[in-house]
This record gives sequence, C-alpha cells and structure tokens, in this order.
Amino acid sequence: MVTSIRFLEDLRRFWRRSRSTILVGLALALGATAIGAFVNWRRVGAANKVIEALRLRRDIDIGVDARSEVLLARIGFLSARNEFDRARILLEALDRNGAPHTRARGHYLLANSLLRQALTHIEGSELDAASPFVNLAKREYRRALQLYPDFWDAKYNLDVAARLVRDFPDFDRKGGDELSADPKKLWTDIPGKPKGLP
Repeated sequence: MVTSIRFLEDLRRFWRRSRSTILVGLALALGATAIGAFVNWRRVGAANKVIEALRLRRDIDIGVDARSEVLLARIGFLSARNEFDRARILLEALDRNGAPHTRARGHYLLANSLLRQALTHIEGSELDAASPFVNLAKREYRRALQLYPDFWDAKYNLDVAARLVRDFPDFDRKGGDELSADPKKLWTDIPGKPKGLP
C-alpha cells in the first residue's frame, strides 16, 4: 500500500515538472500527423486527376516513380493505343513497387492489347505477323495468373490465346515461307457441342 502511494506521488511530481514538455510533444506529434495526412490527401487528389484524364483518353505523361494506380492507368492508356514498348517500361516499374493484384491487372491489360493486335492480323490473314503477338499475350496472361491465381478473366483469355495456337499450329513453327491454314481448324471447339453426326 505504501509503495503504491509513493508511486502515485512520484507520478504527480513528474507530471508537474514535465507537463509542458509532454503537452508540447503531443502537440508537435499531432501537427506532424496532420501535415502528413494533408500532403497524402493532396497526392491522392493529384493522382485521381491524372487517372481521370487518362480515362478520358487525354495523353498525360508520367514518370516511372508515379503511384501504382497512376502507372496502371497509364499502362491501360498506352496498351489501348498499341504502344506496347512504352507500356512495358511502366509495367516494369509497376512490377518493382506495386501490389500483386495491381501488377496482375497491368499484365492483363497489356496482354489484352497484344491479343487484340493478333486477332487484327488474323482477320487480315497475316498469320506470320499474328504469331508473336499471340505468344507475347500468352506470356503476359501467365504472369498475371502467377501474381493473382484467381484472376478469372486472365484465365479465360489465356485459354482463348492457347486455342489460337492450337487452331493455327504454324504459330509455333520457326521457319518457312508459307503458312497453311486448314479451314476446318479456324473454329474453336465449344465444350459440349458435338463435332458431327453419329
């Protein structure tokens, strides 16, 4: 009992002596926290403006040290314009600093653009030109799935790209001048659909 009373008296004396120092320290800590929150709020606001401008298809150049959300928006913008090399530079920066889900989304956006380019070449019967785009798209889809295994859209699109390789086996061929395309192999197999009469 005596020790607890002595402890309380020591605590009161300490509070009387250092009350102003503690209050000043708390005030400074709260001030620093408020300033940090304000600076972060301004950065988030600026990032949202850039993302909105990119969504509206305005070309805004950003650095590789931008926030991961801004990098992702710029990757989507560049991929939609088929500027694959510029998008890949930002994707490498995103891979260094972004969260796995955000990184997976970046690889998915680039892969979609590569696959669209491949399909454009296929529609124009330019199978030689389509082959590298299909293979690059498959690689990007696989990378997205490594980062985020439950990414269903990436799984589906990887299956589409894999079916293109199966339906156009010459995509894997390394040499030769002519590509043969059997008209029967141009259609993908639909699961559950019979292939012919019994």
